[in-house]
Amino acid sequence: MTRSAERQRTGMYRSRTGLILGVCKGFARYFDFSVFWMRAITVALLLFSGIWPMVIVYVVAAVLMKLEPVVPLETEEEQEFYNSYTTSRSMALRRLKRIYDNLDRRIQRMESIVTAREYDWERRFNA
Repeated sequence: MTRSAERQRTGMYRSRTGLILGVCKGFARYFDFSVFWMRAITVALLLFSGIWPMVIVYVVAAVLMKLEPVVPLETEEEQEFYNSYTTSRSMALRRLKRIYDNLDRRIQRMESIVTAREYDWERRFNA
């Protein structure tokens, strides 16, 4: 998978190990750019645009960007779940509850088959 396809699949996240809210490091990783130069550009914009406009843009970027996952996401399904969790935790919890309810029903069905009188263990072992 190419680097651009990987970026598009994973998305843009704030870094957990960044200096100030991880915005510059997140942008640098997303655009495959040096963190030092991204921070230098940010400081230059801060000085040349006036302090407050750039501070507001930086804080807005920090609020809008999702925090980087603790564990790297490997599949589309994991990516989808993480995105749903970060946007709506209640939706993600409902999704997990639905998954585990389905698993519980499957286990109950297997249990009822195995514990039924018609299930002939002796025949299964001798076969």
